[in-house]
Amino acid sequence: MANTVVLNNVEHADLVVAIRHGAAFGDAVNQVLVLPTEFEEAQRDFPILFRRGGDELEAVALLGLDRDENLFLEGKRWQSRHIPLVQQRGPFSIDVPAPGAGEPMLHIDLDDPRVGAADGAPLFLPHGGNARYLEHITKLFQAIYAGVDAAKAMYAAFDEFGLVQPIALEVMLNEEQRYAITGHEVLSAERLAALNGAALAALHQRGFLGPAFLIAASLSNISQLIARKNARLAAI
Repeated sequence: MANTVVLNNVEHADLVVAIRHGAAFGDAVNQVLVLPTEFEEAQRDFPILFRRGGDELEAVALLGLDRDENLFLEGKRWQSRHIPLVQQRGPFSIDVPAPGAGEPMLHIDLDDPRVGAADGAPLFLPHGGNARYLEHITKLFQAIYAGVDAAKAMYAAFDEFGLVQPIALEVMLNEEQRYAITGHEVLSAERLAALNGAALAALHQRGFLGPAFLIAASLSNISQLIARKNARLAAI
């Protein structure tokens, strides 16, 4: 059970946290939430799909084809240029209060095995101030917060212009093995290319046109996913 407390530089002045990844830390997943603030980096490695819950869309990076399979994870290391923001959080979380109820507060799970580890990085400098790792975590949550804030309007615009469509992706590893990826939607490159000038201008004005092209282009990474899957099967 988590032992989550508000992080502060008095009680936690000497606290260290190890920077680790692996199945034990929640990285063994076949898809993970990605946000508009990381689309440029994420689309270089991962196919970006959408899941719909009711009327709400969320973007996810496809990491594997089987349940709990992350083809970009090798032991304790990510084999990708970008690690999704939510997987970089480590034992940290943030409490976002209601509007007008105060500032977001950074929390830490003191029972997480990375906290207090012998190889941990300090969070605070000896004479006060944030150490480099905590500065990184602070910027990370700023990007997450901004991404969550931007996502709703962006995805609503994609729906408004009919860019997102349900699709059943069939991934063929070879003549005998294939996977059907269902329950997701994609941003259609064909529909994007067919938009008229007014629609393109409207998306561009809102800052959504560039991300739309990035998401559509990311689907080419499915071939990389297939190559990784075949390589892993060959190593068994």
